[in-house]
Formats: sequence, C-alpha cells, structure tokens
Amino acid sequence: MANIKSSKKDMITSEKARQRNVACRSAVKTAKRKVLDALAINDIEAAQKLFRDAESMIARAGKKGVLKKEAASRKISRLAQRVVGAAQKTSSK
Repeated sequence: MANIKSSKKDMITSEKARQRNVACRSAVKTAKRKVLDALAINDIEAAQKLFRDAESMIARAGKKGVLKKEAASRKISRLAQRVVGAAQKTSSK
C-alpha cells in the first residue's frame, strides 16, 4: 500500500479505470458472442442487427483505448466476414 497521498489517489483512479475497462471488454465479448450465437442458429437478420451493435461497441472500445486500434479493427473485420459469409450461403441455397 502506498504511503504518499497522491499515490493513494492514483491507485484509486487506476482501479476505477481498470473496472471500467474490464466491463467494456466483457460487453464487447458478449456482443460478439450474441452475433455468433445468432449465426449458429441461422438467424441471419438478427445476426446482421446484432453485428451493427457489436461493431459500434468494438469501435468505441478501440477508440477509448480499451482495445488496441488494430485489434478492434481485426475483430470487426472477422465478425463481418462471418456475417457476410453466412448471408451469402443462405441466399445461394
């Protein structure tokens, strides 16, 4: 435990930021999982709607620094590929 008053304040601030980051990262994972679950049951329309929400959430996390920008971009890209691929599969049947 820190002895200096400013260090104690820094520890409190850091813990608050850590809690915020954990919550944001968890929300991103949940949004991504919802899209993948919708794809698993072949609900393309729901997956596309959920993807828009997930994309926004992931981009925001990347912008705020919770995720690195490249990692956020990669997650969005891979999720988009899955959604588009599933939509093309069902339209070609």
